[in-house]
Amino acid sequence: MSKSRQNNARVQSSTQPYISRRSLLGGTAGLGLGTLLGASPAMAQRAERMRVAEHPGSQSERLYTVNPANPEMADIAENPANVPPPIGHREPQTIKVELETVELEAHLDHRSTFRFWTFNGTVPGPFIRARVGDTLDVTLRNHPDSWMAHNVDFHAATGPGGGAEATTAAPGEEKRFQFKTLNPGVYVYHCAVPPVALHIANGMYGLILIEPEEGLPHVDREFYVMQGEIYTEEPFGTPGTLTESYEKLLNERPEYFVMNGHVGALTEHYPLQAKVGETVRIYYGVGGPNYSSSFHVIGEIFDRAYQAGSLISPPLESVQTVTVPAGGAVAVEFKCEVPGRYVLVDHALSRAERGLAGYLYVEGEENPEIFNAEETE
Repeated sequence: MSKSRQNNARVQSSTQPYISRRSLLGGTAGLGLGTLLGASPAMAQRAERMRVAEHPGSQSERLYTVNPANPEMADIAENPANVPPPIGHREPQTIKVELETVELEAHLDHRSTFRFWTFNGTVPGPFIRARVGDTLDVTLRNHPDSWMAHNVDFHAATGPGGGAEATTAAPGEEKRFQFKTLNPGVYVYHCAVPPVALHIANGMYGLILIEPEEGLPHVDREFYVMQGEIYTEEPFGTPGTLTESYEKLLNERPEYFVMNGHVGALTEHYPLQAKVGETVRIYYGVGGPNYSSSFHVIGEIFDRAYQAGSLISPPLESVQTVTVPAGGAVAVEFKCEVPGRYVLVDHALSRAERGLAGYLYVEGEENPEIFNAEETE
């Protein structure tokens, strides 16, 4: 087993029961629209009873147990807090980037697995950070256990294929190339071996941030989130090991929409965490391969939105929702003023019923001057 697999295999409690497709669609796994958006009191009480009945144990177990029915199941979700620190002011350097393409069967939802194709064992792949003028020395290794050839195309690179031809590697092979970062911005990278859409849909995408010479404004917390689609022969919520569907991929009919790899990755496994008074920056990308996103955080307004990932154009201010195309990215910033749970969504909200949601938990003192939920006479 590779190091990437070892790092992504987590032992979990096996005390929780089967979660049906009906319960997933109804929100008992934390993903239904009523639960996400704030249902009526009666609906909320019903949902809470259903949720507790099907998820016995403490709240922390419900938050962090990934797949209790399958304790040996690997997990490919990328922690959104895995963002390298700001670079600050320095001269250009040569940055070594090491990517390993790993194929592994891993958690998709509470009762299913899927054979993901990954960079370094996670979906999305690692967040890469450099500054304009740096030279990236990229090594790509295709794990010997892979079934497919893989490579990497950097949207931040200027050169043929973004490096795809130079890095195409059969299982067990290693390739290397270099490119200079000429333009600051937030960029996608992905596998580009044909059929390209299949490699992306199976998990091979990530973000690379190229900071401007002067760096970025200070924020208290940075997060890394990517949206993707998964195409399976079996309907959404089917238990067991699911198989990819090339026909559905060509017809653009995904069964799953996900943030950071799988259903529940940013609700039950890695919810974002912040405190009242802190400023937050989210780097949000869409691996796709086919659908654009209307990214929105329910209960927040983006103080600044760097459209299309451009870090040198003036950001938009006071924005409710941003459009992120497939293969594109954005950076948004906001200050946390009020404690509570905030839900990250694609505002094409039917996709929440197919797994697409994340949570941001903000802790701290209430701020009734801004938001007061108490009943008044």
